[in-house]
Amino acid sequence: MAGRPRLAAATAAVMVAGSAAAQVDEVDEAPPVLSLPTTLRATVRVPVARDGLVSPADTLVQLYPALAACWSPLLGLGRAQITARLSLTRDGALQGPPRITYASVAPGRRGALVDTTLKALRACTPARLTPGLGGAIAGRPIALRFVYSGT
Repeated sequence: MAGRPRLAAATAAVMVAGSAAAQVDEVDEAPPVLSLPTTLRATVRVPVARDGLVSPADTLVQLYPALAACWSPLLGLGRAQITARLSLTRDGALQGPPRITYASVAPGRRGALVDTTLKALRACTPARLTPGLGGAIAGRPIALRFVYSGT
C-alpha cells in the first residue's frame, strides 16, 4: 500500500505535464508569421537613371536602384559585374562596411571597380526609406549585384 501514494503523485505529474503539452499545441496552431528571406538579393543594371527613383523607398524594388544610383562607370572599364553584401539600419544607413563577394572585370581593373562600388554605396546612403521598409530590412543582409554592359 505504500506504493499507491507514489503512483497517485506520478499520475498527477503526468496529468499536469499533459495539460502543459496541450498549451504548447495551442500555441503551435497559430497562423505562420510571414517574413522576408534570410538574404535579400537583387541585380541592378548600372548606371541607373536618377529621374526614375522613388523617395522615400517603400518597397525592395524601389530600394535597389536607389542604392545603385551613385555608381558610375570608370573610364575604359568594359563589361563588369560586382556583388556587394551589406546591411542597412532602420534609417537607411550602412550597418558596417559592405563586403565585395564577387567581381568579374578585365584583368587589372578589379581594385578600381571595388573602390568605385564602395564609394557609390557610401554616397547613396543613408537611403531614404519609409518606416515600414526600414523596420523590415534593418540588419538583414542584402546581396546587391551591379551589372555594367560596357557601353
